[in-house]
Amino acid sequence: MVDLQQFEDQGYVIGRALFSLDEIEGIRESFMQLAGEGPVPGLSDILPDADTADPLSRYPRVMMPHRREDLEAGRLSKRYLLDPRIGDVLRDVMHDEPVAVQSMFYFKPAGARGQDFHQDNFYLRVKPGTCYAAWVAVDASNEENGGMMVVPGSNKLELLCPEEADSKKFFTTEHLDVPDGMSAVTMRLQPGDVLFFNGSVIHGSHPNSSTDRMRRAFICHYIPRATAQVSHWYNPCLGFDGEELRMQENPDGGPCGTIIKGRH
Repeated sequence: MVDLQQFEDQGYVIGRALFSLDEIEGIRESFMQLAGEGPVPGLSDILPDADTADPLSRYPRVMMPHRREDLEAGRLSKRYLLDPRIGDVLRDVMHDEPVAVQSMFYFKPAGARGQDFHQDNFYLRVKPGTCYAAWVAVDASNEENGGMMVVPGSNKLELLCPEEADSKKFFTTEHLDVPDGMSAVTMRLQPGDVLFFNGSVIHGSHPNSSTDRMRRAFICHYIPRATAQVSHWYNPCLGFDGEELRMQENPDGGPCGTIIKGRH
């Protein structure tokens, strides 16, 4: 499966080819059809500062699609959010039963800004402990088309206080410096690979500097069943058996994204 010792030491691990190419093609096509006529009301995270020249104004990220079972992309999202292959890895790294709290789809077209360095638990506000991510590569990704970067070993850090990001390079508003003695590593992923990391890991992504490549990804977040609190934006949660759960709410945190501006 995956190198659990690497996850303990560095905070992340890659499950290579966890999903088949046929499964990934189904995810890709479903979300491209969803976005065929532009942003989807109630699902698309439309950026307040985006203009028509911004590629993300045409392809903003999609938030919580698994809650829209009236849509094909919603039904597919729920299925893969609760996929047993992801659940098996999460049980090993959490040492607990995982609970699903979020699904997202990023299109990241050519020319799109990146996402600045951040820690996920700054937003989810899980107590005690932290949250966990499963980042499913839908396209091959590297530095050119906006690949993911992680800072190995930052899983051992507490939550850090962010500064304001450079809006010319990044569409999110928070920025973290890479701590002294640590460095960021670009994840080179193929379609079907899944990057798992915990909520203290500092991570972000390059701008998409390519001229014709998207960097699509299906991203899910989870918390341990023993979690005492999670930000109120994430209820209702789901067990891997599909049972709807309501976790005790932490009033801190923002809606799946930034606290500073109160948006995803």
